[in-house]
Amino acid sequence: MQNKFNAIYHDLADKIIHHIYPVGSYLPSETQLSELYGTSRETIRKALSELLTNGFIQKIRGKGSVVLNLQRFNFPVSGITSFKELNKSQHMNSSTEVLCIEDQHVPLENFDYQSATPLKATYVERLRKIDNEPIVLDRDYILKNIVPEISQTVAADSLYDYFENQLGLVISYATKTITVEHPTKEEAKLLELNEQQDIVVVRSQTYLEDTTLFQFTESIHRPDKFSFVDFARRQKIN
Repeated sequence: MQNKFNAIYHDLADKIIHHIYPVGSYLPSETQLSELYGTSRETIRKALSELLTNGFIQKIRGKGSVVLNLQRFNFPVSGITSFKELNKSQHMNSSTEVLCIEDQHVPLENFDYQSATPLKATYVERLRKIDNEPIVLDRDYILKNIVPEISQTVAADSLYDYFENQLGLVISYATKTITVEHPTKEEAKLLELNEQQDIVVVRSQTYLEDTTLFQFTESIHRPDKFSFVDFARRQKIN
């Protein structure tokens, strides 16, 4: 049933993204969806719950599930999501170009982080493109005491898939800082910006389940191409 509800969720999300179910319209009822997908109402409820959690719909008592206004290609500010996962969930025609993999020390001054000794890392620089247009420049510093080596193949695919599914690391949380800065000549060239355009820089420090720091990241974004949105639901604290 797990695969079934996931398939239904992705199918409904795809139809919302491509306006088959436009903003402000209501999805078919649970009974209608159950008949349409040939499954139980329990499975349908799980798929709808996932749509609700991810901001695709809002349930209105007595009316059903109304489709919310969903902007495409939004980077979640508070979540920890790989570019590959974002590409899959938002149906982006994206590609990744690996620009550099080499051993470096983490530039701690960029992250406002103090350490008594230099931190050895594998530096991975990747250019993200959508429809062959440069959108994001990612610079990752993966601490070598946690992940000794990273291959070109892994960097071109997904670091997080490698960390979690091959190395068995449990990624738990991250701290993030977002700033607007002027690009260097190299950054402007790679992102095809003119001298007047600024960049949005998201700096992250990511930790494992046992609170071990293992990754520093600088994601440099073209502000004319991406918006930064967090979808939040009200939770009362008693």
